[in-house]
Amino acid sequence: MMKAWINNQEVEFTEGESILQVAKKAGIFIPTLCAFLPLNHTPGTCRVCLVEIEDKSAPGGTRVVTSCTTPMLEGMRVMTRTRRVRRMQRLQMAWIFADHDQDCASCVRYGNCELQDVAMYVGLKHNTCNGRFTTPRPFDLTQNGLLRDVNKCIRCGRCVEVCRQVQGISALTIDDISTHCGVGIAHAKTWAESPYCVQCGQCTMVCPTGALGEHDQGETAIDWFEDPEIKTVVAFAPAARVTVGDAFGMDPGANTEGQMVTAIKRLGADYVCDINWAADVTIMEEGTEFIERLSSGGQLPMMTSCCSGWVNYVEKHHPEFRQNLSTTRSPQGIFGALAKTWFAREHGLDPEKLRFISIMPCTAKKDEAARPQLSRNGMPDTDLVLTVREFARLLFQHGIRLDRLPSTPFDSPFMSQNTGAGAIFGTTGGVMEAALRTVYRKVNGRELDSVDFIPVRGMEAVKEAKVDLGKFGSVKVAVVHGLRNAEKVLSDIDSGRADYKFLEVMACPGGCIDGGGTIRIKNSYLSRSKARMASIYKIDQHRKLRRSHENPDVIRLYDQYLGEPGSEVAHELLHTVYRNRKKDPPTETITEIWKKVKLG
Repeated sequence: MMKAWINNQEVEFTEGESILQVAKKAGIFIPTLCAFLPLNHTPGTCRVCLVEIEDKSAPGGTRVVTSCTTPMLEGMRVMTRTRRVRRMQRLQMAWIFADHDQDCASCVRYGNCELQDVAMYVGLKHNTCNGRFTTPRPFDLTQNGLLRDVNKCIRCGRCVEVCRQVQGISALTIDDISTHCGVGIAHAKTWAESPYCVQCGQCTMVCPTGALGEHDQGETAIDWFEDPEIKTVVAFAPAARVTVGDAFGMDPGANTEGQMVTAIKRLGADYVCDINWAADVTIMEEGTEFIERLSSGGQLPMMTSCCSGWVNYVEKHHPEFRQNLSTTRSPQGIFGALAKTWFAREHGLDPEKLRFISIMPCTAKKDEAARPQLSRNGMPDTDLVLTVREFARLLFQHGIRLDRLPSTPFDSPFMSQNTGAGAIFGTTGGVMEAALRTVYRKVNGRELDSVDFIPVRGMEAVKEAKVDLGKFGSVKVAVVHGLRNAEKVLSDIDSGRADYKFLEVMACPGGCIDGGGTIRIKNSYLSRSKARMASIYKIDQHRKLRRSHENPDVIRLYDQYLGEPGSEVAHELLHTVYRNRKKDPPTETITEIWKKVKLG
């Protein structure tokens, strides 16, 4: 350990740490927009994290440096709030605003903007540079799940780094020059044409402004709630209930299940159900499919297909593994299909006038809902997806405070009961654990010794386990989260270094609890994973029923409608197919592409 001083406070550090890193560890605040922990990058692009250091060779004996790019040295003396530093920080912020679109009221980051925060931190009270050099930059709403407004980009590079470092995809870039410069799409003109992007939405979780966000469909949802001719069925994911409370200042991981039902009913929904019920159905189908593959020599390892970002990744990056994906739909896809068929029949509803809205912690679920494979007779099974952020925004718009609401039970008698197995879908390892609880029972004729399958829990990048499946022997399974980690696992499978029979992959770190549509915490990334995960497992622990095959509503579904898991009717409604969407990127450079866009 070495020693230095920041604002006359002694600090300890190790060689190679930047001044900014050392200051953060010591609890000393330095404003910044581009450097963002835990991302391992020092872009130095915003130039706001200025500090003054002693330097006898410089005029006046000090010089100003960017703290994110300057390594801390033994005995160094650093000052973070001198008059010179504060004046230069305000000037730098003024120049950042010089070409920033300041239509704040329409911004997806309204009320949650780090740019405004940093302007306040540095004391910027009046800015004559506002909009001085504003030039039109791309506004891209071509993706189903995401929007890109380059007019609000401050070129911090966070999105590029999270896409590269965490997901290993590199779908984003910083494009063009001068005031046209901003976040671009690698090797594509528009976001929809990207050969790489899987719409996981992790870029929206780190963007400090409104340059990247979700494709908002809240107004459409309200239109349907208000239309007397339309019946709406709303269901929300397990992770939604432990993340939306963050928008209302509730404790991290707070379970808001009952309050969400109340809030959705106040918005005008006719029926409020639980996606967890469909997760139990997913397990019945996926578990049956896995046993059939083990029995018949089917394509192994079988890979879970609940995560739409992961499915997009396979189709775009590794279509050779499409046959490994389970054909079972995600819980959202299953719920939508049954809402338009069994649910509509049981409630005497016209499917053409019924709208299914799901509330998801995921931006890629919007893309899943638009898949032509998940529609029937020209009618989508899932009509609309709201991210948790959109849902929170709707509540604020209608004056509904989630933290002040009473709890209400789900009001559907056909899709309301759910198990702990459905709840744990919200975290990495949850789908695998839920599946093994049921697969073990179906193969061995008895329950697992312990309903908690601990080996697949936790935040390790890759978790491996073995389970005794009777006549199939000891079967090796694995769980991975984060697409950069998934790429390594796929490489091991392809080379024969891994002999898994069953693999769960979640695109987002931590799984759905840190999905790209969850509540964004300013200046923070993945900071609430443990609290959210603990809440998910607590829900499971307190459920009376904890195995999908014990769900009475699921049993009734098969008795009255589907027959049995894997039946012909079940395959028609609850399974799907996948496409090869891999593209060879164009040979043109990004700058050449954007020149054509501007000229055209």
